[in-house]
Amino acid sequence: MNAHASTARADHSQPVHIGDHLREWRQRRRMSQLDLAGEAEISARHLSFVETGRAAPSRDMVLRLAERLDVPLRERNLLLVAAGYAPAFPQRPLEDPALKSARQAIGLVLRAHEPNPALAYDRHWNLVTANRMVAPLLEGIPERLLGQPFNVLRLAFHPEGLAPRTVNLAEWCAHLLERLHRQCEATADPELIKLYHDLKSYPIPARSGPLSSDNVAIPLKLRHDGGILSFFSTTMVFGTPVDITLSELALETFFPADERTAGWLKQTAANMA
Repeated sequence: MNAHASTARADHSQPVHIGDHLREWRQRRRMSQLDLAGEAEISARHLSFVETGRAAPSRDMVLRLAERLDVPLRERNLLLVAAGYAPAFPQRPLEDPALKSARQAIGLVLRAHEPNPALAYDRHWNLVTANRMVAPLLEGIPERLLGQPFNVLRLAFHPEGLAPRTVNLAEWCAHLLERLHRQCEATADPELIKLYHDLKSYPIPARSGPLSSDNVAIPLKLRHDGGILSFFSTTMVFGTPVDITLSELALETFFPADERTAGWLKQTAANMA
């Protein structure tokens, strides 16, 4: 299902019957009833009855089907409610005492990554927190674009944000759009779909051609102080979350892609000490 189809689905009223929900997720994952039934170790006949409303699934079956379909935790709660059961997965604010250990882990990763930049953002790419090395890269950007919460992707594409500073703007933004498109496909989240189409409306040049075979990762190249800083990034997520907030949190860590960038980071960190 492409982003256009995802948008079309998001514009319609949401299905309310558990069978409708399951059929949409199965089709989104491009699985046949036979494939899903085999994965969930139930009969295809019974799955067909569930999808058409002729049979009511148990709570365990709903969770098993949702797991096989890789349904996000937030939507698994919706499936349970549609089937007449209570939600199974809590959603706490990050400040909740129950998430104290997770907050500490996030802070540890961000601090330990210095002098390299690192940040955390939510499911819609809104900044949650960042280490102190992110701020120097945003110097000179209008304050109104940095109000909390600010959207990391919008900042990358905005003509008053990072876009004018990005040397390889076409390649970097194409990479970000591809990541966002995969999220839209995986989650069918209406806000992410809207964000995807909003970002495509920005005046970003088209990618000129395939990347050089010499590249091992797409770098982020920023003009800064008369030179160019070059980074590559990795993304981290919590491996076994059962809380919705944690399941939707991502940590992006940036590394210097050349010696000049590494030296600038070390010097900047020393000046901030």
